[in-house]
Formats: sequence, structure tokens, C-alpha cells
Amino acid sequence: KRTKSKYSATRRLLLKTKLLRKAECLLVKEKEQKSIERENALRERAPPLKLSGLSVQELQDLCKDLHQKIDIVDEAQYDLTIKVARNDTEILSLTQKIYELKGKMKRPNLKRVKKSADAVLGALTDNRVMKADFKANLKTVKKEEEKKEEVTDWRKNVEAMSGMEGRKKLFDAGQ
Repeated sequence: KRTKSKYSATRRLLLKTKLLRKAECLLVKEKEQKSIERENALRERAPPLKLSGLSVQELQDLCKDLHQKIDIVDEAQYDLTIKVARNDTEILSLTQKIYELKGKMKRPNLKRVKKSADAVLGALTDNRVMKADFKANLKTVKKEEEKKEEVTDWRKNVEAMSGMEGRKKLFDAGQ
């Protein structure tokens, strides 16, 4: 049973719009903060170049120095990407080993089948002919009647087993 809401639909809509506006303002502030932090980090790591008043030789030396720094950064970036790729493959192989050790492979979700077996067979061939054919090809199982021992008078059996003749029959039956 669904309980009636405390707020009307218009009030809920108003609250939702206010929440969305507040979230939008927070996102804008967060983007501005990140851009300011990025500019500060760039200013720290790469101070602005003072190129005025430098000779041609000093400018060439500065360019060579900058190229060397760029090469060092590119090498570090390449090394880090290789390490990350190697770690990712190692993580995948270890998780696969864990699944194998547990003995539980990830099972795919089963999809619900809407058609019954008769419907699928009917779609492939004529439904009535297939049903009759299918029933005709079924094996028929014949039940064997249980062998019943004949019920005889127990007194006759006791008389037959009494005496030496009866013991001889039991001895012969045991061998």
C-alpha cells in the first residue's frame, strides 16, 4: 500500500528545481576552483619566460634546455603508461586466477524464454503434424508383471521339509 505524500506535486516540483539550481551553481564553482588550481600549478612549475634582452646564443641555449626538459617529461610519461598497462594486465590475470581457484566462473545472466518448446517446433514446421509425429516416435515402455510366487498351503511345505529328506534338500540348495 502506498502512503500519501506529505508534499503536493507542485511543492515537490519546486523543491526539485531548487535542488537542481543549487547543484548547477556548485558545479560551476567547482569548475572555476579547478581552473584556478591548474593555473597556479602551471605558474609554479613553469614560470613565465623572460625573452627580452637576450642574445641569439642565449635564446638557443634556452631552447635546448627546454627541449631537454620536454624529453625528460615525455620519457617519464611513457614509463608511467607502460607501468600502468603492465599493472592492469597483472590485475586481470590475478583476478582470473582467483576465479579459477574459487571454482566459480562468472555465470552469464539467463534470459527469459517466452516461447514454449511446442511453440518453437510449431514455428519451424506445421504444428499439428509435428505433434502427432513426435508422439508417434516416443518409445513405449511395457511394464513387466511381477512374478508372484504361488501361494500354497504352508503345512504341505513343512511336511516336505521334515525329516532327513527335507534337510538334504536344504543342504543341496545351499551348495
